[in-house]
Parts: sequence; structure tokens; C-alpha cells
Amino acid sequence: MTLTNDRPRARGIEPRTTVPQAVGPTYFPLAFVARLPFAMMVVGVLTLVVAATDSLTLGGATSGMVGLGAAVCGPLIGAWADRSGQRRALLATAVVHSILLLVLTLAVFLAVPAAVVLAVGFSIGASAPQVPPMSRSRLTGVIRTRLPAARRPVALSRTMSYEATVDEVVFVFGPFVVGALATLFGPAAPILAASALTALAVGAFALHSSGRVAPPPGPSARTAGTTAAGAAGPPPVQAPVRELFSGRVLVLVAGFLGIGLFFGSVLTALSAYTGDAGHSERAGLLYGFMGIGSALTALAVVVFPARFSLRARWLVFAVVQLAGAVVVATASSTGMLLAGLLIAGLGIGPSLVTIYSLGSERSPVGRTATVMTMLGSAIILGQSAASAATGLLADTFGTSAAMAVPVVAAGVVAGAAAANWRLGRAPAAVEAQASATDA
Repeated sequence: MTLTNDRPRARGIEPRTTVPQAVGPTYFPLAFVARLPFAMMVVGVLTLVVAATDSLTLGGATSGMVGLGAAVCGPLIGAWADRSGQRRALLATAVVHSILLLVLTLAVFLAVPAAVVLAVGFSIGASAPQVPPMSRSRLTGVIRTRLPAARRPVALSRTMSYEATVDEVVFVFGPFVVGALATLFGPAAPILAASALTALAVGAFALHSSGRVAPPPGPSARTAGTTAAGAAGPPPVQAPVRELFSGRVLVLVAGFLGIGLFFGSVLTALSAYTGDAGHSERAGLLYGFMGIGSALTALAVVVFPARFSLRARWLVFAVVQLAGAVVVATASSTGMLLAGLLIAGLGIGPSLVTIYSLGSERSPVGRTATVMTMLGSAIILGQSAASAATGLLADTFGTSAAMAVPVVAAGVVAGAAAANWRLGRAPAAVEAQASATDA
């Protein structure tokens, strides 16, 4: 049965007016738990390798290889999902990823050569199930195929706001979970928990009924509509791969790379700052303070007026993030540091929501999951690279040098926002419609 919903009552279908009604009551809790292993991955690997080998260098290098693997292979997994469906891609990667996490645990305690540890780290990142971007892609498909056309712009904006907020919460909560499990049960506990969560939660997410929704056709797709599970229909239409590397897509990837650099550099710099005071375990608390502000402003995006366009939003809040980073770098007290983290967080939340919304609008035909995965991979790559580089700076030149790295990262975000301002002029009408949250 075709679910176009343009004339639902004429087909005997009751229109679904909200996203929760369309996906069912279990979807959002399941999607939240299923993305937690992804947020635990980099920090968990770092904790395990350092504890088992007593080598900060090997630990940082291994976590960097995890990020590199995710960045290289994440978009390929997204492309696989676009072509063959999310269920197959998620189930296969969940099985492989769970096994590799166990292999790494055995490898570090058996004192295998460092090259083997690095190779396993890369494989862990390469096989990571891409739950966050696939959730966005799946929800975008639900909105465009199962909701009445009049409600789609508002539903898409609110859903991207929610998804960005959840990512903020998970990226803050993930390191906290890793630290708590490692403290209570040993350094291997976070990786073992991530392995179990991947097998159970990601497997359940893959099998959820929402996974049968076909990818939504883009504005230039020449298909009759999107079909539900089991329905016969035309083969999926996909834009050429080269469209993924257009300036309008790559500028979004650059923005997310900058945000990932900011996450990684802030967490590592805060570890150096609190370590100087003899309380390194408090770094997560300070980091969480930034995440709270980011989550709150991400939710506030839904009340922004339509005339506050997406490209203007990103530029404004990128400047806010940069201002907060400068305050962090120049803070002379913990109070000033907290103020800077709060200001930076206020800028990050809306930037995340805006870039995801732009990614949804700019995805080439049939490539939504690929674009969303490119964005998610850019964050994890930036986080891994910045963690390693900031740690090296802290060891070599001291905490003050490490505290300056978030300024550079925020500058990358602001530069991408400025480039997007110029690239976004032509389709401003389309983006204005996407930002019409008060329609």
C-alpha cells in the first residue's frame, strides 16, 4: 500500500499527525539507547588501552584510529543503507562491531604488538553502527511519507532539534558512563558494556518497524512515491556519487568536523585543567555543564521565527561559540571558565540543529543516509583527532596551550558558517521554508 498521505482519506488511511504516532511509542527510547555505544567508543577505547598497556601514546593513537575508521567507512555504511536498506547494514555492522570490541579487550591484555591493537582500533571505528545518522534519515523518511504535507516543515524542524539534543546528551553522558563503569568494575567494563549494548540495542533498532520505510525521494526524484514494506515499486533513484562532494554538502561536513574538534579539545583541555588541581575526575562535570546549555538551546530552535533563516542561524551561533571559546582560553578562574563553557554551549546546540536541517535539505536524491553519516563521521573524526593533539600539547607545552585549541576548533566552525552564508544565497527560499517552525 502506497503511503503518500497527500490524500490519505481518499485511500482509506487515517493521516498520522505527529512523528511519535507514525513511529510508535518504543522508537525514541530505543534509538536513544542504541546510539550510546557510539558515544562510548572513543573514550572507552582510550581508557582500556591506557589502563592495560600503561601507554598514553598508544591509547591516544588507538582512539585516533577508531575515529579514522569511522570517518573513512561511516559514509560507505550510509551508502550501503541507502541502496540496500538500513536493516541489513545495521545488523551486519552490529555483529561485527560487537565481536571486535571483545577482540580488542583480549588483545590489550594479551600484550599483542601495538600494530595489531591499532588495526583492531581502526576496524572498530570502521564497523561502528551508524545509529544517529540513520535515525535522522529514517525519521526524515517517515515525515515525508507518513505525515500530511502541511505538517512536514514543522515536524522536520522539531525532529532535527530533538535529534541534535539527544546527540548532545549522549555525547556528554557517554564519557560519564565510561568513567563510572571503569571506576566501579575495571577498565574493560565500558568496552564489554558497549559490546553488549551494540548487539542488543542496535539489533533491536535495526528490526524496528520504522526500518521498513523507504528513503524519501528528493525534490528531483522522478518516482511515483515511497512504498511501505512489502509493496512493489520502482527501483530506488539515486543521484551520482559526485553530488555528495558539492560545496553545499562539504561545507556542512567541515562545520561538523569543527564541532567534533571542539568536543575533543574541550574535554582533553578540561582534563589537563582539573588535573593541575589534583582533581582530574571533575573534568566530566565541567564538560557536562557545557552540554546542558547546548541541549537547552537546541530545544529552543523550534521557536525561532521563519525569517531567521538557517544560514543566518548557523553564522550567528557559530560566533557565539567562538566567543565562548575565547573566554575559556583566557579564563583566570573556574567561574570564568564555567561562564565560557556556558556561552560556547549556547552556540553549539542551534548550530547542530541547523546543520542537520541543512543536510536534510541538501541531500542528493536517494543519498540521505549517506549525507547524515558523513556528518556524524566528521564529528567522531574531529573528536578523536583533537583529543590526541590536545593531549600532546598539554604534555609538551602545558595546560594553557591546550586551552587555546578550542578557539581554533570554534574558528573552523565559524569559517564554515561564513562559507555557507555565501553558498546558501541561491536556495534561500528553500531554506527559509525549512526553517518555518511557526508555519
